Amino acid sequence: MTSTTLPMLETYPQPINLDRRKLAATIDALIACSEACTACADACLSEGMVAELTKCIRTNMDCADICGTTARVLSRHTGYDANITRTLLEACIMACKSCGDECASHAGMHEHCRICAEACRSCEQACQDLLATIA
Repeated sequence: MTSTTLPMLETYPQPINLDRRKLAATIDALIACSEACTACADACLSEGMVAELTKCIRTNMDCADICGTTARVLSRHTGYDANITRTLLEACIMACKSCGDECASHAGMHEHCRICAEACRSCEQACQDLLATIA
């Protein structure tokens, strides 16, 4: 299934202060990361050693919420505020790093954590790349 993110951004009738392709790639990475973190938290809850995964579950849920919110805000352009975009991207970078590190520490035992750590690293990089373009 192909993403509708770039086609939607291309139909926006006014100028967008960001590179539309880079913006679309970041929104897609945010959505993918949010989904991976949600699924990983749920999988952690199904593990026999759930008590040992409490921090991972919490970090997953925080990262999923931050990424999901950021994706929605980045999808809106009327009345654009670069300060809000910068702040949200910085929060995502921090959340993705924290979650990626936590999931990576469980990746040897839980495949869902390995996959989630990869999604977090990809999203962290996409957010850094977009943030670097904001004046």
